[in-house]
Amino acid sequence: MHPWFGSPAGRYLTAWEQARVDQAVGDLFGYHGVQLGLPWFDGLRANRMPHRWLIGGPDDLDPPAAAALAASDLPVPPLFRPAIHAEFGALPFASRSLDLVLMPHTLELTADPHAALREAERTLVPEGRVVISGLNPVSFWGLKQRRARMAQRLGLGQRYLPDAVDFIGYWRLRDWLRLLSFEVESVQFGCWRPAMRSQRWLDRTAWMDPLGDRWWPIFGAAYFVVAVKRVPGMRRMEKPRKVTAVRAVAPAASVAGRSLPDNPPS
Repeated sequence: MHPWFGSPAGRYLTAWEQARVDQAVGDLFGYHGVQLGLPWFDGLRANRMPHRWLIGGPDDLDPPAAAALAASDLPVPPLFRPAIHAEFGALPFASRSLDLVLMPHTLELTADPHAALREAERTLVPEGRVVISGLNPVSFWGLKQRRARMAQRLGLGQRYLPDAVDFIGYWRLRDWLRLLSFEVESVQFGCWRPAMRSQRWLDRTAWMDPLGDRWWPIFGAAYFVVAVKRVPGMRRMEKPRKVTAVRAVAPAASVAGRSLPDNPPS
């Protein structure tokens, strides 16, 4: 999947996702943020958390994959190398220890997306956020990929996207998030240009992006989701308000509900 992001379509998709990620994580506060996968994509560059890590997947250690990544035109950030490599379904973090988990196409490229999403829920603190990007099967790109798969069964053509991609639709992802007590905070769709391999034709169809955003937003090639972990019975503590003591004025003594006169008779 990595070399594909160096293609014209991959760069077009990456530019849209990078803008969404920078906007979403720029104002998120906390102490620990983690990105799972895509070692060349600096998704946490706009975040201000003091501790940020990139967790590489087992496939990143594969020599052919590493050679293909090195031979591509992808700019790998020199200061954002994988801290460790681990299975995304078994992260080496304690429960409720992370404030942000970024998953750029992680669920599509992992063997067990359910386990990866459960690990994100386990490691996040209450009110922590998970940020997920993925490819939309209900789009021009998804349609072309399905047609290419049918043609490949007949020995014709090739797929537009790599074989490793397993589409996970937004509505299915939303159901998974709800089962894990996540609340979808925001969702965006983007990339409405047709599935073109040429940069020239992608540029010619740039007029479709503003039209798609207005008239058929759910058919964008990619989606971007921000979800919050909700824990029943827990809420974030706020600073207590200062209460000013008010001195009460004692009423006049009364007997049987009636006030005594100021000058009792002698």
